[in-house]
Amino acid sequence: MITDVHAHVLLPSLHAEVTRREPDLVREAAELDLRRNGAASQAVSGPMVASRIPALTDVSARLAAMDAQGVDRQWVSASPNHFYPWAPAELAAWAAAEANRLVAEHVAQAPDRLIGLGLVPLQHPELLVAHLDDAVVHRGLAGVEIPSFAGDVELSDPRLEPFWARAAELRAVVFLHPFGCSLDERLDRFYLANTVGQPVENAVALSHLIFAGVLDRHPDLRIVAAHGGGYLPTAIGRSDHAWRVRPDAQGCRHAPSEYLRRIWFDTVVHDARALRQLIEVAGADRVVLGSDYPFDMGLDDPVAFVRGADLDAETAELILGANAEGLVSEVRGG
Repeated sequence: MITDVHAHVLLPSLHAEVTRREPDLVREAAELDLRRNGAASQAVSGPMVASRIPALTDVSARLAAMDAQGVDRQWVSASPNHFYPWAPAELAAWAAAEANRLVAEHVAQAPDRLIGLGLVPLQHPELLVAHLDDAVVHRGLAGVEIPSFAGDVELSDPRLEPFWARAAELRAVVFLHPFGCSLDERLDRFYLANTVGQPVENAVALSHLIFAGVLDRHPDLRIVAAHGGGYLPTAIGRSDHAWRVRPDAQGCRHAPSEYLRRIWFDTVVHDARALRQLIEVAGADRVVLGSDYPFDMGLDDPVAFVRGADLDAETAELILGANAEGLVSEVRGG
């Protein structure tokens, strides 16, 4: 069973209602995206997304693409533009619940092939447990997707402790997928907001998790990091050195590199050497197939990418399906 853990669905009705309720905030968010990405990149991204609306919304188009890729199952998560990290509590709560409903409806059209991940409003920690339960217990989803940060909430924030505890208890997947980069206008040309910004955000978010001891306190967490975890796996030696010599970097019990074997990473790294290095530092049992379907920064042929990376047969089969199957087989939902 070949499983792609990183694929997206667009929820137009959700965004339309968010826009109706908070047009000024939606406009401000769009202006921020323009500043962060730059006009040249936005001019490319808009038509690219528009051309892929059927792939992002139509289950039949999704299944046809999966067949062409040789993918049996796909984990479907909301397009990250639906995070709405700026939304006030009432709107954020409604949007997360509505996203969970819509994702559940989408995957229910092909339940033997599609597995859903819901959303939680990360910027409002007091709401997270209820929305995690809504996604996993009430909607039957396998877990939730979260951004790398939201407002003043980093993944090391103590207010997230009840969320981490509940996610571990449910054995739910927590899919870490950045949207935007806090470096803002420094990355506003050459599509650096994505090519550099996304790996930076992954590395920062995972570092908050590791150095704050979150994985010590909640060893049963099932964190899956998009984009191969960004820059962190390739530069983990610097984190280990800081942990050894800096008392302010010793919030975790072990060297940071040890925690890479407690996290799962997708294969959206675009380079066979990077994939092999990721396997070396995290372990073959911690890497899962991903495509970032259907966006242009994804892998059009994710299965061929893994099979062409000069891996032994056992490692390839773990990555192509067995690891992902193990992640969702014990989710304790409804």
